[in-house]
Amino acid sequence: MKKMYGQRAYVQSAGVKNDMEIDGFSIAVCQELGIELSRHRSRSFEEMQEWGDDLSQFDLIVALSPASQRMALELTRFHHLDIEYWPILDPTGLGETRDAKLAAYRQARDQIRDRMLARFGPPTEK
Repeated sequence: MKKMYGQRAYVQSAGVKNDMEIDGFSIAVCQELGIELSRHRSRSFEEMQEWGDDLSQFDLIVALSPASQRMALELTRFHHLDIEYWPILDPTGLGETRDAKLAAYRQARDQIRDRMLARFGPPTEK
């Protein structure tokens, strides 16, 4: 999002839980597009709140899994904001070979990119 739209909007990445490092396959396929994820840190909704991010201050939450959609709806049930569910392929566990795994991760990456383009329009000029 930040790579395509810069400072056009404040963006924060969160999930239902934070129990993993960023997946190496995600890092590799995003790097192919010039997107740096190796320093990215995943955080949970609870961590966001503990660190002072008030979910009611956001205009939109994009959920990429049914679990994150349920959590977002629960945490924001008294707030006025939009929650969209984007059904994106979960590439974890797919593919037997490295190339097959990378292909699944590319497919998920491209689905997210296509949804962003459809929702937010063409990338911001740099």
